Amino acid sequence: MHKPPSIAFAKLSAAPKKGTAVILLGEEASPAASVSLLDPSGTIARAAAAAKFKGGFGATLDVWAPDATELDRFALLGAGKPDKRDESGWMRLGGSAWPLVRKAETAAVVLELADGEPDEVAAAAFALGLLLRSYSFDKYKSKKDVKGKAREDEDGKPKLSKLTIHCADPSAAKKAFADAEAVMGGVFLARDLVNEPANALGPVEFADKAKELEELGVTVEVLAEKEMKKLGMGALLGVAQGSPRGARLVVMQWNGAKGKDKPIAFVGKGVTFDTGGNSMKPASGMEDMKGDMGGAAAVTGLMHALASRKAKANVVGIIGLVENAVDGNAQRPGDIVTSMSGQTIEVLNTDAEGRLVLADALWYCNDRFEPAFMVNLATLTGAIMVALGQHHAGLFSNDDDLAGKLAQAGMVTGEKLWRMPLGPEYDKLIESKNADMKNIGGRYGGAIIAAQFLQRFVKETPWAHLDIAGTAMGSPASDTNTSWGSGFGVRLLDRLVRDHYEA
Repeated sequence: MHKPPSIAFAKLSAAPKKGTAVILLGEEASPAASVSLLDPSGTIARAAAAAKFKGGFGATLDVWAPDATELDRFALLGAGKPDKRDESGWMRLGGSAWPLVRKAETAAVVLELADGEPDEVAAAAFALGLLLRSYSFDKYKSKKDVKGKAREDEDGKPKLSKLTIHCADPSAAKKAFADAEAVMGGVFLARDLVNEPANALGPVEFADKAKELEELGVTVEVLAEKEMKKLGMGALLGVAQGSPRGARLVVMQWNGAKGKDKPIAFVGKGVTFDTGGNSMKPASGMEDMKGDMGGAAAVTGLMHALASRKAKANVVGIIGLVENAVDGNAQRPGDIVTSMSGQTIEVLNTDAEGRLVLADALWYCNDRFEPAFMVNLATLTGAIMVALGQHHAGLFSNDDDLAGKLAQAGMVTGEKLWRMPLGPEYDKLIESKNADMKNIGGRYGGAIIAAQFLQRFVKETPWAHLDIAGTAMGSPASDTNTSWGSGFGVRLLDRLVRDHYEA
């Protein structure tokens, strides 16, 4: 797992002796009063005026070798107007600060503004955003270059190992950051899993990674193919039958609440590599299908986050892990499989495989745990990207209350959702002449049809399906992430649990 710099919180009682100091300036506001401790000669104000630096959100200005200080550099960071500084905004500002400090030997941030003092939640969000942006996946890069010399960071400069954030109430900020840091660990785990190549992370290896959560107090069970066959999981096992790498179903339980209320449940699609099966994908871009387990990665990261921060909730996480490969035993278009529910499915396209995995995983979850609600996450359809692009995930639900809470959590965290429709008109499109249903519909509404298929396996339980195909992997770089695997869903669902379901 990526090792981020350590974060300390302190009051600004004396100017740092060396390195970089990041100074926040609100839009068209003068520097905070405490900045005079860092800058007795007024260099910051003069530099901002000369450069016409207005403090627009995310704007930056460097001042090297400032007068009357031992610091190497002032880095001015625009904080925009106060109405842009909600929790998500502070996190984005933190992410914007990372490029300013990453190459410094030592660095500090003065988290004070002339137009308002940030509270401890803002300080923790700022720190979280900075650390999320610091993530990199370089596990497979050689430690030496072609001449055998040890590699160094870009420009030969070391990466920052420690950052001090100066704020009004360091103790409160440190306490608030403890939970944020736990969530960061879950996001990093999810990113690591999505970024891993498929030759290193198949279903068995993924299950082993999930098993490591036992060190945090999570109860983890791993069901192999023999157990799943006894349970009648013909839909999930049908996807896996073309691969020599055996399927796994991982059941994770975190029991953090004292009461005996029904648990809440999260279910993830974990196709560790998806060739498309006999309905094979084109070669161009197929390498990205190592990330087709982004839903399972998010659920695993969520369980890590909840256990790390000792969440006061009873939570079940279930992930269905398969590899969709091609050989003589692989599932064929036209095959009919029987799901754990007893419903039969005509598989017209073997590349519509994630819904088959989730069908059995959802039914198993509902049947065994009778949860208060279920949320599943899956990189399920390219159609959701056609509809929404890559800045929102698709939200489908049979319950308005659950959908509203998820949408609200998305707005707070910046992991945004957009609700899509369900309805009997779409359900008709998956009726089959030869089985209870088929796994694809017509040309249009592909993401909706996939969700409609999943709804047949949840009974009356409140349920939501998040189609994260555009946001979990290969998503656009942002203020808080430049990694190919984003870890989308961990912060969103942690917020859902924190705000609505903890005792």
